[in-house]
Amino acid sequence: MEEITALKKKTIDSNLEDTIEIFKQFYSVPLNKDIIIRNFSIGGLDKKATVIYINSITDSEKIEEHIIRPLLMNSVSEKKLENISPAQLINTYEIYEDILQDINNGNTALFIDGEPKAYVFSSTKFQGRSVEKPLNEVVVKGPKEAFNENVIDNISLLRKKIRSENLIFESYTISKSSKNVLYIVYMKDLVNEELLKNVKSKITSIDVNAIQNLSLLEEYIEDKNTSIFPTILSTERPDRATSYLEDGYIALLMDNSPDALILPATFWSFFHNSEDHYLRFLFGNFIRLLRFMALMITLFISAIYISVTNYHVEMIPTDLLLAMSASREVVPFPSIIEILLMEIAFELIREGGLRVPNPIGPTIGIVGALILGQAAVEANIVSPLVVIIVALSGLCSFAIGDIKLNFSVRLARFIFIFAAAFFGFYGMTALFTIGLFYIVSLYSFGVPYLAPMTPKYISSKDTFFRKILKNEQYRPGYLKPKDIVKKKEIQ
Repeated sequence: MEEITALKKKTIDSNLEDTIEIFKQFYSVPLNKDIIIRNFSIGGLDKKATVIYINSITDSEKIEEHIIRPLLMNSVSEKKLENISPAQLINTYEIYEDILQDINNGNTALFIDGEPKAYVFSSTKFQGRSVEKPLNEVVVKGPKEAFNENVIDNISLLRKKIRSENLIFESYTISKSSKNVLYIVYMKDLVNEELLKNVKSKITSIDVNAIQNLSLLEEYIEDKNTSIFPTILSTERPDRATSYLEDGYIALLMDNSPDALILPATFWSFFHNSEDHYLRFLFGNFIRLLRFMALMITLFISAIYISVTNYHVEMIPTDLLLAMSASREVVPFPSIIEILLMEIAFELIREGGLRVPNPIGPTIGIVGALILGQAAVEANIVSPLVVIIVALSGLCSFAIGDIKLNFSVRLARFIFIFAAAFFGFYGMTALFTIGLFYIVSLYSFGVPYLAPMTPKYISSKDTFFRKILKNEQYRPGYLKPKDIVKKKEIQ
């Protein structure tokens, strides 16, 4: 293995047969049936030549029509190679490692006897999905395009929306064996140089054999891997990624990933939704209000029920207290056990509905919840009020669109349940205060997690509620963009 690694660093031989034998050794030919090595003679030049490519990831027709046939049919002896073949010549290489990397990317390498270099032509044709609708970030009003697993398609979607020479795509190879390529995307005239340097430093410091997609890369570059709160935003919507780029953020793209990572990310990045700005001012803020109410309900309602029934019964009106006592009279478990049983059952139903085949997934979710809740009440395991509370808590959690924030809230809900079981409202209040201290202490690539609310920065004040679009004059001040004013004030 060490001999192969050392051989990759060497320059190729001018003897065609020796060079091809070495490439056969690299690719384990003839054992490896996916590698095509085709020998022929170039007409006019009267030289032997060989093309090497990987059949499954290249356009075979393009290779035949634009590379091999023009070389075979050539009759002029003084013509340059790039003038014979109409295919796009990417580069010429002399090092084995460089040639191997381009072949592995789906390009075709041409070797000519007597020349100690390889001509690499573009012929990539990876199989993958076309541009489809977003599955997770669904909106009623707005673009219906989503990223797919082909990074070239994703770059094209961003270029279509930002037609500027300042949109930069830098590429980095981030793994040793798999040679995965990562693209850093930013607006040259907006991005903060210190932020960009910080991101590049984290990416270049990665030393692993393989990182197949952005979901795996995220753990290598985020500041706190064990934090319950996410600090890197993931989006499958090109329009959303575009809006962040135009504010001075940085995006990461990668093959095999149908999304983009947005750096840095604050709490409000996860709380907001693409549709908030597509709807009219009042409608968009109404949706945000509903989302915030849903966040509070799913986080606290189960814990409040436990606190009230165990420690603070004096807060319940007498008639309601009597009704609750009557419904719980036949239940043998304390309220904490009731809540945990139903909460865990709901999480299991939700997870089971996601993993089973699509046609029966929704059916299992609806029927399972109905049957389980009804059976639990009739068996006197839980009270009817607990079923209502857990159902409302679960339903409100679906209003939180970002999957990462959704998981954070779902986990935090269980922590609040235990705090309420031990200390009632005092435990909930203490935990909420500690949680606020913890959130304020978080940073995402040097940006405070609750910015621009705390600490306060110049911005368009797009936090709980958004302003009318024409009044959103500033880019986020916490990013320190080169141009903080994005539009002039409209009178």
